[in-house]
Amino acid sequence: MTVSRRFFSLGLGALTLSACSGVSAPTGARHSGGGGLPDDLRPVPNAGYDAWVASFRSRAAAGGISQPTLAAAFRGTGFLPGCVTRDRNQTEFKRSLEDYLAIAASDERITKGRAAFARHQSTLRTLESQYGVDAEIICAIWGLESFFGERRGDVPVVSATSTLAFDGRRGAFFEQQLMAALRILQNGDIPADQMTGSWVGAMGHTQFIPTSYEAFAVDFTGDGRRDIWSEDPTDSLASTAAYLAKNGWARGIKWGTEVGNSALEGTILQPQPGGPRFSVTRNFRAIKRYNNSDAYAIGVGHLADRIGGAGPLRASFPPDANGLTKDDRISLQQRLTANGFDTGGADGVIGPNSEKAISAFQASRGLAVTGTPSRALLAMLR
Repeated sequence: MTVSRRFFSLGLGALTLSACSGVSAPTGARHSGGGGLPDDLRPVPNAGYDAWVASFRSRAAAGGISQPTLAAAFRGTGFLPGCVTRDRNQTEFKRSLEDYLAIAASDERITKGRAAFARHQSTLRTLESQYGVDAEIICAIWGLESFFGERRGDVPVVSATSTLAFDGRRGAFFEQQLMAALRILQNGDIPADQMTGSWVGAMGHTQFIPTSYEAFAVDFTGDGRRDIWSEDPTDSLASTAAYLAKNGWARGIKWGTEVGNSALEGTILQPQPGGPRFSVTRNFRAIKRYNNSDAYAIGVGHLADRIGGAGPLRASFPPDANGLTKDDRISLQQRLTANGFDTGGADGVIGPNSEKAISAFQASRGLAVTGTPSRALLAMLR
């Protein structure tokens, strides 16, 4: 069985990135230092949802889910309007690869990744030996999916999947995920009140959806539970290694490498015109089974290389559509912040915070408010 997680627009491969954050904006606060779930990810009354759940309970029971499991699973759950809003507002916009990698392999993520690798090196090397998947690749996926466990999500999975199943836009799929979640509960892998994840029901350190969990999760610690929710990431890391191994990973082959401008045989990618070129292998395609995005797979591979001690990419990226290089954009963010227009960090990625800061600066100077960076704006701030 092969399962692609691309459908969910998760992690960095989702391209739903927020500059100076982890992978995507945290869905909850338990593992990210905040103070709880957003209000729109808390249950609200919804008679239509309640009727749908009543009907679903009959289908679930006919599918082998016991009444005690159903009672525990739906205790305290409810309709989460934020899941519907986020699902309907997903867009397939694409950041440039330069922006993508600025987040995927940021200095902070590399530093945290090397520290996490050092802490869990014994486990990672054991998994590499058993499954054949490079230890650094496993660690990099962990970093992209949950910022090395810091952002695993606090949304109740049963509430999230039942809300999205009821909503109907992808109803059949989310009902499938809900049924899988109930089977996981019935199996005893996790108590119902501890089964949390993202707003689409992706769970644990490496963000497995319920059907992927059923297909690939591993009890590597031998405690009788495939516990991807624990503070101990061992089962999650092992499950990721198992996932890749069963989806085409070949032992002893690198994911790929950056190449120069000379002609080469094999699969050559240049995702951003004028930017770096990569020669990729079958293991690049195995990573894409985790998330079917070239940017995601390059992000995983490059972050893995950096965790392993490699340096930055050698090739440079061209100026963006506004004529600004990454250094220009960083300078713009720094100067805006210094002038009292906080961009939320200076990583060279122009996201919503930077656009808001630019707009505020433009308004303060009586300029047309566009929120768009430019060389003229940078010169004005110098």
